[in-house]
Formats: sequence, structure tokens, C-alpha cells
Amino acid sequence: MFAHMTGTLSSVGEKSVVLDIGGIGYLLQVSQPTLREIQDTEGPVKLFTQLVVREDAVMLYGFYRQSEQELFQILINVSGIGPQIALNILSQISLEQFAMAIINDDERVLTSISGIGPKSAKRLILELKETMKKRRGSFIEKEDHMPASDAKSALVSLGFSEREAEDSVKAVMERLPEGSVQAIIKAALQHMKERAA
Repeated sequence: MFAHMTGTLSSVGEKSVVLDIGGIGYLLQVSQPTLREIQDTEGPVKLFTQLVVREDAVMLYGFYRQSEQELFQILINVSGIGPQIALNILSQISLEQFAMAIINDDERVLTSISGIGPKSAKRLILELKETMKKRRGSFIEKEDHMPASDAKSALVSLGFSEREAEDSVKAVMERLPEGSVQAIIKAALQHMKERAA
């Protein structure tokens, strides 16, 4: 239903954030890596999202990287693995370590994650081994290989035209060739402010 959201951080909790989008605060449960990436951000934040509907609750989960959101989606489809355990996995082990533990039948690594016992570890290996072999490349940290494109999308979603967003991102990319999405957005906003002055 929601693929991603861009807004400003209204509040930050231990495992959740409130993202303000057009005056509406969206509560998103987030993993620890996502929290670390965004907690000190000023300005727009883009999160990939996953809506989980249960009998007793409707929850929205947010992820800084799309690969993290993809793994979360795969995990919650494993029998016995709910959203909370999936978040524990994403918070306590890197995506690459998880993929390698599944491929190498490494139950020891999996059972070191809170909420994962020997039975759950065996089930994860059994159900995900083939998937991890096929998708391993997408779970190796691709440190935002398209930050400029993501920054441009975020600016457009904030109300700037495609042209304005593209020109500003291009202008700041020369100074920030390896900058994060958040750094590029911040610099692009500053660039537009300077041009408007």
C-alpha cells in the first residue's frame, strides 16, 4: 500500500519514529540500523515502508535501505516469524551476515539473535536457503548506489519540480560525490535557498 514515505522527524523513540508528512504524524516501527541512520537528521527523511495488518493491530514499519525492507518482507512470510522477531534480526545482525548464516547452515549465528531458538533457526534455514542463494547479492550492503536518484525523488515529494530537484542535486553532487541521500538533500535545499536569495 505504501512503498515509501518522505517527511520530517517529529519524534524518535527506542524502536520507533514519528514522520510528519503534511501535518500528519505517521508512527513507524524501525530497526536499530535505520534509527542510527536517521535519528540526528534535520530536514527530509525517506523511509521504505511495509504495512503489516494483524487481527489485533495495523502497524507500519520503516527502513532506511530498500534491501532491509525486502528482507523484512521475506522474514515475516516464514511461519513462526512475526514482525517483532524480523526487526530483532535486522537490528542484531547485518543483512550479509544473515544471508551467509542461512546459506552456511550456521544455526549458532541465528540463535544468538533474541527470539530465535534452535527450532526457529532450523526453520529459517529450511525455508530461506534457496531464496538467500538467489538474492544474496541484493543483501550485501550496497551503500546507496543511487543516492542522487533517491535525493531527487525526495525533493519532488516535498513539492519541488522535477527540474528544480534535478538541477539542485546535480549542482551539489560535484561537492558530495559519495554523500548519503540525507546529506545530498540537505545540500540541495541549501543550494535552492541560496539561488532564491
